[in-house]
Order: sequence, then structure tokens, then C-alpha cells
Amino acid sequence: QVQLVESGGGLAQAGESLRLSCAASDSAFSFYAMGWFRRVPGQERELVAVTKFSNGEAWYGESVKDRFIISRDNAKNAVSLQMNRLKAEDTARYYCAAETEVLGRVTVQSEYDYWGQGTQVTVSS
Repeated sequence: QVQLVESGGGLAQAGESLRLSCAASDSAFSFYAMGWFRRVPGQERELVAVTKFSNGEAWYGESVKDRFIISRDNAKNAVSLQMNRLKAEDTARYYCAAETEVLGRVTVQSEYDYWGQGTQVTVSS
């Protein structure tokens, strides 16, 4: 069973930056896409950023566009999320997710087969 191992996150002040990383326990496993979703207690989980391993094409949630950058490392089956100019409303639990189906709908959560345990990001204003 492949696991997604997340690192990074923590506490930051508004305007600062944080970096999240996620790697698959099996670097030889083939994923189609990988990325991040987040959930605030009492709200639905939402898209943050996802990318396709084949060409690096990326999709971002509206609230993080122009502030967050997702990058991939195909050799390590890993992605990172650079979060810049953090805002208090970015406070959430961030989940790494990976999709195996080729040509799957990368922005749709239900398409993702593997999920990490989540890492908390807290931004104070």
C-alpha cells in the first residue's frame, strides 16, 4: 500500500511563507497527478493546487492563485507547495493527494486514490 508522507506546515504570521512537501513511500509507483487540498473545520475540503506529472501543468484554487506555487519531482514521486504572502484565511489542514487514473479529472477530489494524513497550517494575523 503506497503512503503519502507530508512534511512542512506549522505556524506563520500573515505575509510570511511556508513550504509543504509530499512524497510517495514508493518512488516507483506511477501517479498521473498529485497535489494539495485543504479543509477548514466546518467547511468542505477545497482545491489548493494540483499538477500532472507528465508535463507539470498545474491548477490552482482561486484564493491561492498568484501566491502559491506547486512543483513536482518525478523521480521522487513528490510535490512541494510554496505558500507565499500567507493570509489568516489560509489556516487549514492541508492534505496531499495522488491520482493514478490517466486522463482523470485532476481538480475533482473524488478522482484521487491516495491521501496523506494532513498537515496543519496556521496563519496569525
